[in-house]
Amino acid sequence: MSNKKASETGPFSTVELLTPAEMAEADRRAVAAGTPGIALMERAGRAVADALAARHPLGTRVFVACGPGNNGGDGFIAARILSERGYPVRLALLGAREALTGDAAKAAQLYRGEVEPMKADAVRDAGVIVDALFGAGLSRPLTGRALEAVEAIARAAEAGVPVIAVDLPSGIDGASGEVRGAAVKADETVTFCRRKPGHLLMPGRMHAGQVRIADIGISDATVAAVGTKTFANEPPLWRPHFPLPKVDGHKYDRGHAVVASGPMHATGAARLAARAALRAGAGLVTVAAGKAAIPALAASLTAVMVWEANGAAGLAKLLADQRLNAVLLGPGQGVGAATKEMVLAAAKAKRKLVLDADALTSFAGKTGELAKALRSAPMAVVTPHEGEYKRLFSNAPQLLDNKSKIGRARFAANILGAVVLLKGPDTVVADPDGRAAIAHNAPAWLATAGAGDVLAGFVLGLLAQGMPAFEAAAAAVWIHGECARKFGPGLIAEDLPEALPRVLSDFFEL
Repeated sequence: MSNKKASETGPFSTVELLTPAEMAEADRRAVAAGTPGIALMERAGRAVADALAARHPLGTRVFVACGPGNNGGDGFIAARILSERGYPVRLALLGAREALTGDAAKAAQLYRGEVEPMKADAVRDAGVIVDALFGAGLSRPLTGRALEAVEAIARAAEAGVPVIAVDLPSGIDGASGEVRGAAVKADETVTFCRRKPGHLLMPGRMHAGQVRIADIGISDATVAAVGTKTFANEPPLWRPHFPLPKVDGHKYDRGHAVVASGPMHATGAARLAARAALRAGAGLVTVAAGKAAIPALAASLTAVMVWEANGAAGLAKLLADQRLNAVLLGPGQGVGAATKEMVLAAAKAKRKLVLDADALTSFAGKTGELAKALRSAPMAVVTPHEGEYKRLFSNAPQLLDNKSKIGRARFAANILGAVVLLKGPDTVVADPDGRAAIAHNAPAWLATAGAGDVLAGFVLGLLAQGMPAFEAAAAAVWIHGECARKFGPGLIAEDLPEALPRVLSDFFEL
């Protein structure tokens, strides 16, 4: 049984994401190595033309909106190629043609058609629009004529005119996915060399449509030399670390996970997490609970064990058994000093930790204290949603003001010295070493009560088996999304662990 598909050429061959600055550096390195910039632009423009031709037959009226930079140069080349192929093409430029510089100016010189000024009514009668106004490099709000141009294309798209975006829909920040004043919703985006974070982060993902990656001649070695630490959360990122049972193995080889339960009336979250940890492969799973909650737990759990552990002292006593190697705290436990003390006890016992929900809110505004505790743990993953994140970091307004989700996750990971799994439709997993992964496979119906408890359980189960924290968190997020996708509409949290065997069977091609 293999954990690597034969079609994969390397762990990061397609999952690397390049920020706009990193993409510019990759371009620079490619040019320095001997590839002329105009050659890169020619390939980019041709890729856009090919994408349009694949969707729209000859005779379709093409409108190309070009901006004043290299994105506009790509548009000039696409317009020239489409015109040569027989498409009726109109091209409008934002700014003056004589103001173009560098490769964009060269691309404009090669275009022999009429160049119109980019006005609000310029998109009239378009059968399809090529949006080559701004691309991924936009990092400040649009104003004036630039804003009017983007709004004109956005209105046409809303009216049903298909749009093919060059690199990224205009108005989307390529680094953060933010809308910078206004943004186009494209049917398809043709990007170059690698995807950008803005293709996956919300709301950029909602604007990008289908994303096509075009090879423009920048080598994998050049991308590697740039040294990106941002990735799409897809299996090649973490597959080599994913644990598989061995034929000669034993359940104790796969770890013994512990889930701390809340009081009798709030045991559901712990039960969801415990079953998820067991499904994720942990050899044994125990729910640690106060005496009053044990009857409710024992009546509903079978393969999952139930042990008495009253408060922090009880948990510490339980963890005297060194075989219990990973602990989840927070789901349904309640917010307050008791939960906080249990977190401190588990950290002092030097166990791998997953902290969710109430365990995080119990440290609201006290990130320094939490960070100090986590330094004792060999591995730690914290799994806040945005509300929990805001409460936890209420003492750091400069962090909360950061509109970049990937920036917030990285900053939090650095402060806590732990892997941060910042939940949402574009869940970001960030490591203190700077690596970050953005998920994009979660369907809408995954937003259901208890889904976060299952996710925490998946992380716990993978940690218990020895998977590194960053990879465990990223893998858990991906399989969580795949479970929901395979189950489909009508999903409830209890369905997620039951869908996991089918996901893993497909994943490993069993």
